[in-house]
Amino acid sequence: MTVLLLAEVLGMMGTMTVPALLPVFKDDWGLSNTAAGWLSGVVQLGYVAAVLPLLSLTDRLDSRRIYIACTALSAVSCAGFAAFADGFWSAMAWRALGGIGLAGTYMPGLRILNDHTAGHPQQSRYLSFYTATYGIGTALSVALAGLLAEWAHWRWAFWTAAALGGLTVLLALRWVPATRPAAPAGPGAVFDFRPVLRNRAAMGYVLAYAAHCWELFGFRAWLVAFLAFALGAPAGVVPAEAAVLGTVAILLGVPASILGNEAAVRWGRDRFLTAIMLASAALAAVIGFTAGLPFALLALLVMVYGCTVTADSASLTVGLVGAAPGGRRGAAMAIHSLFGFGAAFVAPVAFGLLLDLGGGAASLTGWGVAFAHLGLVVALGPLLLRRMRGA
Repeated sequence: MTVLLLAEVLGMMGTMTVPALLPVFKDDWGLSNTAAGWLSGVVQLGYVAAVLPLLSLTDRLDSRRIYIACTALSAVSCAGFAAFADGFWSAMAWRALGGIGLAGTYMPGLRILNDHTAGHPQQSRYLSFYTATYGIGTALSVALAGLLAEWAHWRWAFWTAAALGGLTVLLALRWVPATRPAAPAGPGAVFDFRPVLRNRAAMGYVLAYAAHCWELFGFRAWLVAFLAFALGAPAGVVPAEAAVLGTVAILLGVPASILGNEAAVRWGRDRFLTAIMLASAALAAVIGFTAGLPFALLALLVMVYGCTVTADSASLTVGLVGAAPGGRRGAAMAIHSLFGFGAAFVAPVAFGLLLDLGGGAASLTGWGVAFAHLGLVVALGPLLLRRMRGA
């Protein structure tokens, strides 16, 4: 398990390079906030395009093969961005390729862990640890991009991420175990998702996860840019304080996600998810309007929000795995990812559009409205969960 967690973290070093350096790309390539939102969200578009076939195949094929091939693809996407990205469209293409790679690593890695811990009394805890590695990987990706862009050039952030992706492939080849999935129970092709879509308990978690991902990825895509605005940084500059605080806020989400699943086991999953998602919605409604506060107070609010925005993550995914129909766990995880990362793709674009409509990146109102819309969406999560699971 330890090697799989390490491999997942190292393989994600390129996931947040663009959001961490968004002010730089906006200035260098003359992007609007809406275009910048597309550039941040296109990774999720690539993910959505590939996740259904890749995850469904884990019901029939060795998940390790899919994991290794897609880890290599992610490394290639980072190298390609470093070597060839010189504007909006070339950057979009390489980032979309990285999204396809992510689709074949994150959830297939979870499938590998699930298959090899089946029946273990601590399985729920192990799965929550794995989902938390997503936060560690994204946080370290922000730190790596910020530091290398300040010390050298932004392209070195992508070259370094590509090298770490290559190291991940070697780790997986040597230590990640093979799996032998059982054929799906009952009749039906591997790409038949109807048993999952008819399962209301599973779909409750899927829809709530989509609301969660909308908030999470909207927050992460624009976090560093928001902090740069709060610090009064000139256009095209990412202050070190913004990169550091962004890293800390995302890292705090790691224990929050793990502890959130522990709390869900103790107090009831649906009850906990309702409380934490509504609390996160309340913070989102106001945090964008706090950029004018003393930076120390703003930093505290951002760190608290970094906890609430991820505290539901592991609990939602573990709940889905437990509710998945027999023999269709890969298909259920595919639907989970499709809805979640579909929302994750739209959220940064919607955020950028609202920022433009609210007066642009120099407008406090624009930031306030953009963040508030994240709160509105995540507040729908508990309603959808209760509606589907209570019917």
